Amino acid sequence: MEIKQLNLNPEQINNDKVKNLYNQMQELIGKLNHKNLPSETTQFINQQIDVINSTELQDFQLRKFLKDKQNAIVKKLEIVHKIVPKNYYRNLWTAVGMSAFGLPLGVVFGLSMGNIGLMALGLPIGLAIGVGIGTSMDKKALAEGRQIDMELKF
Repeated sequence: MEIKQLNLNPEQINNDKVKNLYNQMQELIGKLNHKNLPSETTQFINQQIDVINSTELQDFQLRKFLKDKQNAIVKKLEIVHKIVPKNYYRNLWTAVGMSAFGLPLGVVFGLSMGNIGLMALGLPIGLAIGVGIGTSMDKKALAEGRQIDMELKF
């Protein structure tokens, strides 16, 4: 089953940020057309594209709407098929590393030194841990052929 193409009115895409996001979504759809996706997933993506094509939003609202739909598509692919774009896990685990590893390490370090102001020293440690875990998961996804050959920048 073929994935539909985006078909917004060019008058709606009057902003560089919206244009960049729109082009990124078109590229994502093109890359997904080359993947062998089950019909349920293709139907879900086509439903999202139908909703996008029928919208009358413009500017900031359109940008937010496109971003939400793009995230919904990527989340569905990640949850159901474990298919992710480049650096998906790195970006995800950077925040997780800082919050789940960095803050607790910083609190322990700050309390052990008697100066809670040193709590911020844990954040870079957590950042490094998160980037390391995320990068290794991205490499594993690439080796298993579960990675889309594009990075989501917008």
